[in-house]
Amino acid sequence: MDLLSLQKDISHFLREDLSTGDVTSQAIFSPDLMGQATFKAKSSFVCAGMAIAAEVFRCRLADLRYRALADGSLVQPGQEVFSCHGPVLELLQAERVALNLVQRLCGIATLTQAFVKRIEGLPARITDTRKTTPGLRVLEKYAVRVGGGHNHRFTLADGVMIKDNHIAACGSIAAAVKRVRQQAPHTLKIEVETANLAQVKECLAARVDIIMLDNMSAAAMKEAVQLINGKALIEASGGVTLENIREIAGTGVDIISIGALTHSAPASDISMELSI
Repeated sequence: MDLLSLQKDISHFLREDLSTGDVTSQAIFSPDLMGQATFKAKSSFVCAGMAIAAEVFRCRLADLRYRALADGSLVQPGQEVFSCHGPVLELLQAERVALNLVQRLCGIATLTQAFVKRIEGLPARITDTRKTTPGLRVLEKYAVRVGGGHNHRFTLADGVMIKDNHIAACGSIAAAVKRVRQQAPHTLKIEVETANLAQVKECLAARVDIIMLDNMSAAAMKEAVQLINGKALIEASGGVTLENIREIAGTGVDIISIGALTHSAPASDISMELSI
């Protein structure tokens, strides 16, 4: 994660929250009053995004010094995860943005780890999707990696993925693949989303690189895996939950992509305590 490239975004987040000033804190605290800000866990979670919290405070405090747990650490309620020292006004003005980001990233890392643990011993790889919060994709995908998962495409330019709307527009998988091969760089892999075994056979005939099994039953996935027989990477997607992921992984698929990692992860419960 390139922190320098994120500084502009973080500055924007702070401006959104601060607007023309913190009317409450500026009325109560003097500018030279110093204090200590400490983030404490109120639930169990996987630590993620501590460097991001530091960057938020550094936008207000150029000479920031801080202590933080390493990303990936398992945290228990009551445990300190981050602390820094500086003017109270600056600490309070950075508090909400830092907490919002850290709580979000810790939640994603925690949910990702829960999925990863469910398939221990099986070779399938857990990945995210592009179902991320606009403006936070890099951070959210980073949190997936902290939780032990892997990343799918970051952008539409990272690989070819032919989905149902593309197939409908072209009339068939073969026609869509042909058009893509005429236009896309040869260095990009071609993935096709399939809804049934007939489409899987079409993909094999077109010699695509990755075949996605979308919202298929475990029984259908097993059949598809046998049919593909190593001729393409196999990705399972759609309707994946903590309850059924082990069954899905047991079918022999290579990749399991889960949108919920980033669009539905609950935020971890963290609070900031100020001491003067």
